[in-house]
Amino acid sequence: MLGFPCNQFGAQEPGTEAEILEFVTSKFDVDFPMFAKIDVNGDNENALYTLLKSAQPGEGESPAITWNFEKFLIDKQGNVVRRFAPITTPADVAAIIPDYL
Repeated sequence: MLGFPCNQFGAQEPGTEAEILEFVTSKFDVDFPMFAKIDVNGDNENALYTLLKSAQPGEGESPAITWNFEKFLIDKQGNVVRRFAPITTPADVAAIIPDYL
């Protein structure tokens, strides 16, 4: 699991990277790597999210990320194999990881 903070959704992550890290570790006990704050949609979209969305465009009218906590699963060969809605829990994703090992 890797985390990429983004402030494009209701300004939920306005803080610095250090403030965001402190918040997620103290409130949610996050223990996975957190990376720099990025844009996941629009003109300044990070190239990683361009790749993820092109491989798994989702089921809506647009491949845009709809809200924080949208998730992608990448197999051990580096293929983007699944995309999950923001409401999907990490436990739900973890349950299917063995299918891709």
